[in-house]
Amino acid sequence: MNKKLVVEGLKKSFNTGFEALNGIDMDADEGDVIAVIGPSGSGKSTLLRCLNMLETPTEGRIVVNGVELTSPRIDINKERRNIGMVFQQFNLFPHINVKRNVTLAPIDLKHMDKHEADRQAMALLKRVGLADKASAYPRQLSGGQQQRAAIARTLAMEPNLILFDEPTSALDPEMINEVLHVIRDLAHSGMTMIIVTHEMNFARDIANKVIVLENGLILEQGTPEQIFQNPKEARTRQFLSLIS
Repeated sequence: MNKKLVVEGLKKSFNTGFEALNGIDMDADEGDVIAVIGPSGSGKSTLLRCLNMLETPTEGRIVVNGVELTSPRIDINKERRNIGMVFQQFNLFPHINVKRNVTLAPIDLKHMDKHEADRQAMALLKRVGLADKASAYPRQLSGGQQQRAAIARTLAMEPNLILFDEPTSALDPEMINEVLHVIRDLAHSGMTMIIVTHEMNFARDIANKVIVLENGLILEQGTPEQIFQNPKEARTRQFLSLIS
């Protein structure tokens, strides 16, 4: 099976001298749903930002769909179009309505016909339960609705891989489930995803692989059953006991 993602020896240091990632090796097959968990400051968000080159790694290789993103010879802006990113804070454009938020990138970057982009946007908004909010502006939506709109916007670029950076962390508790429902639907459709999350029950339910990060290193990785029911490392057991 061709690997959707291969990461080898990934390191990231900042100018302050802080080493956020200290040598990450991981991979993902087509259709994998990988949950990345670990204590705050362990490098989870930095890992995601390196995977789509929003942060430039200090060392290591990142290969997505056979293309080495860390090669100086590639057009990273072009390749990044194939990697979706859903942020904690939604990052919708406040001055345009929901449908325009969804159609903007396909029209501007993929030169999609406007009518086709509109058709696709409405289908995606229906998929995430927001067809009736197409003409609304982000400020008129709840946090959960904004995050679902952000997911629709990401899907509009038809990415090969979607990265979720704590997609429910900015939401009120009653809005979390509506977003998790959409992500679960994507997982069941076969989308390859890497999800940084503090929602352990969700990670256990949706992922086929769990990675535990601490101090920029992979502490351990395995199936949800292995990690949540029989972790090898004492530190993993301690972390899970504190958040369960």
